[in-house]
Amino acid sequence: MDVKELQGLETEELVGKVHELKQELFHLRCQHALGRIENPMKIRQVRRDVARAKTVLREKQVLGHSKSED
Repeated sequence: MDVKELQGLETEELVGKVHELKQELFHLRCQHALGRIENPMKIRQVRRDVARAKTVLREKQVLGHSKSED
């Protein structure tokens, strides 16, 4: 997932994306625990995607808040 792609999303879409990625991460961890995961590195990739999405969401919240103070 690209940061530019995430920055183009609205706040509500970002919240949905974070939720979607967390669900995917949960399923990957379950598959890993059962030994049925094909690519264990996918867990790392999804974890980083969640972090990117949360970072962009936080940036939007901070910038939106600071604009209203001006």
